[in-house]
This record gives sequence, C-alpha cells and structure tokens, in this order.
Amino acid sequence: MGFALLNPSYFTLSFVGLGLVSNLSTLTFIEEDGMKRWSLFLSFTLFVLFGNTPFASADSYPSRNIEMVIPMLAGSAGDITGRMLAEELKKEIKGNVIITNKPGGSFTLGTDVVARAKKDGYTIAYANSPAIVYAKALDPKSVPYDPFKDFDPLGVHVYFPQAIVVKSDAQWKTFKDLAEYAKQNPGALRCANPGATSASTFVLELVQSAAGIKVTQVPTKGGQQVPLSVLGGHTEMAVGAISVFANHVRNGDLRILLMTRKLPDFAGVPILTDLGYKENTPSGWFGLYGPAGLPEEVKKVLVPAIKKAVESPVMKPKLEKLFYVVDYKSPEEQIKEAREEYEKVSAIAKKLGIQK
Repeated sequence: MGFALLNPSYFTLSFVGLGLVSNLSTLTFIEEDGMKRWSLFLSFTLFVLFGNTPFASADSYPSRNIEMVIPMLAGSAGDITGRMLAEELKKEIKGNVIITNKPGGSFTLGTDVVARAKKDGYTIAYANSPAIVYAKALDPKSVPYDPFKDFDPLGVHVYFPQAIVVKSDAQWKTFKDLAEYAKQNPGALRCANPGATSASTFVLELVQSAAGIKVTQVPTKGGQQVPLSVLGGHTEMAVGAISVFANHVRNGDLRILLMTRKLPDFAGVPILTDLGYKENTPSGWFGLYGPAGLPEEVKKVLVPAIKKAVESPVMKPKLEKLFYVVDYKSPEEQIKEAREEYEKVSAIAKKLGIQK
C-alpha cells in the first residue's frame, strides 16, 4: 500500500543567517485505495544548526575549544608556564583552552603543526625562542616552516634566564674554577642541554667562545632530563632554563655558576659581563603564535586577552616565583625582536662555524 504526501505548502522554512529554522508543520497522510480513509497528524519542529563556520567574529569567537600546542615535554619549563597561561586565558576569553604536548625536532615538530593548521584561531602555538629563532639560525634545513612568514604573532609571554649548573658537591665553586679546569682538560667536561638547536646550546657556544674553553655537549629531550643528567652523574654540568633547575637549587642539590640575566634571588651569581667578557649571552622566551592569515576578528579577541592573562595579578607572582621575567611584548614588538635576534644569532653561528 502506498502513501502520498499531500499539500507540501504546509512546510514553511525560513532562513536566518546561516541557521535553518523550521516552523511547526503538519503532515497529513491519506490512504490511496479509497477503501479506508484515515488521517495521521504528526507535529514536529526542525532545528538545523550550522556550527564551525569559517567566519569568525568578535561576538562568536571562541565558540569551541582552543587547542594550545606546546612543542615541549610535559613537565618542562614551557609546559609548566604554558598551562599556567592557559588557565588565565580561559578567564579572559570565557572559553576553554586545552593543552596538547607535541615535543620533538628540537621544538619544531609541534610548532610546524600550528603552521599548517586551519586559520580559524582554534589552534595556536606556545612556542619558545629555539622554535622561532635558534633552530632556523643554527640548522636552517631542519626547519620545515618560515618563522617570519608562516605565523601570526600574538604576543610574547615571558623571558627565562639561562643558567649553567653543576652538582653542589662538585669541585668547581665558581665559573672561573670551571673555566680553568676546562682549559686544562679540553672536551673532558660533559654538558647536558635541552636540544641540539636550543637557546641553551647556543648560550653554551657563546660561553665557550668567550672563555676560550671546550666542553662536550650532550643533547637530551629537555625538561627534567637536563638536571637529572647532572644529578645522575651522566654529565658534569648542564645548561638550560633556570626554572628547570629551580627546585634542585633550592634543595641544595645543584649550584648555579653562571646566568644570562640578573635575578634578585641569585644576586651573587655572575653574568658574562661581570667576569670581564665583552658581551652577555641572551635569555630565552616564550610567545604565542597562530598560523599566518588569522582573521582580524580572532586577533582582536586573542591579543588583548593574552596581554591581560600574562599581566594578571595571579599569573605574574607565580611566574616570578619560578624565576621568570614577565615582560609582555605586543605582536609588533614580538616580530621585530625575533627578527633582530635571528639576524644576530645567525651571524654569530656562522662566525663560530656552528651553523649547519
């Protein structure tokens, strides 16, 4: 037995923007054979929602989770500060920020994921200076993206001083002691670092050049692997973000011999210029990036929200307790500073013969 749908004019569909709303309608079905007549009345309402459109506006963004890709190991300096920032950013954008750790490739693996992501503001990178500056300057062929063309900068978060450390019971009490030993025993000292193209590795290259010493660099995967390499006796020294060493220094297990930036908590620890060298070594930094071509409406939401999150009265004391220097930079300042640093690092790398 077949049925015919009668009077299609009962259906009234109205389009509002990109949403489809259906008025309450009635379907009347009538038996075709004429022997029995009956009617079935069915009432229903259709709501068809179109989400995730490629168009963003300050009113609608964000309408779903924002993924913050951290190209570093869980528990690393970048992971810790990135998660702290994500919590504050949630408050500012009134939305959710989820963390995805994608370490590897000297911080370029996760960063490249964001370079290739959809340009809708729902995938951003919490990248460090090695991913943006040092990898490209030290090993250009290993970096699959252009740090100055493939990203939209969203603001610099914090700076982290680098430090050279040894075990607290090591024979070297000062950097001068260490340098003297290294001069007498070229290559004998092993130094753990967080990656072959990290800012820390470059810092040690500058230190070696300035002090006229030679040590053997031992790359790790970063994070706590750096201090644990020294504590476990696998290396005699380590170089990395001071925040990675902080708890071990407080516990009396590690001693800082040299830093790249003065901090009140370590007023007695020298930087290179204190020891008579002409130039100090640079500190690292963390910044936020999206894929190039983000809608202006997205940036109008993210950029001020990031600034407020970084400078919030909750965030700043937490960061300073971990020995970070809070110094927010706008996207314009961020790209200018990164370009200048890249040119400087690239030139020094060529001069020292460490650019691949």
